[in-house]
Amino acid sequence: MEPPTNRILLSQTAKDQLLKLRRFTKIDQWNILCRWAFCRSLAEPSIPSPVPIPADSNVEMTWRVFGGEMSDILLLALKQRCHNDGLGCDKEILATQFRLHLHRGIGYLAGDPNIKKIEDLITIALPSQNSP
Repeated sequence: MEPPTNRILLSQTAKDQLLKLRRFTKIDQWNILCRWAFCRSLAEPSIPSPVPIPADSNVEMTWRVFGGEMSDILLLALKQRCHNDGLGCDKEILATQFRLHLHRGIGYLAGDPNIKKIEDLITIALPSQNSP
């Protein structure tokens, strides 16, 4: 499947937030943290705010590095989300929405006071034990 973008460039703010997450979770690979962040944003029901995001850090990866073995699944999840949000699925929309979801998810994870170790990522991914 053709990715929405070939190169992923992160903002300096996102890089700083990922560095914080690396310290807490001990996950050293940017791409793994970015996958968690992307999925965290997709789980949020609201559409990300269409804010400009600078590509002003030195963190860069290809789509294949970002997605790894899950790259096609992540692309399908993005397409489904764009469809559900009524945005369409052309390449430009997919690229923009990917970037917005990725950066929003990084901000959510870095700003979550409950994430202090790798196990906390698992906790937020699992359904609450208190829900019916």
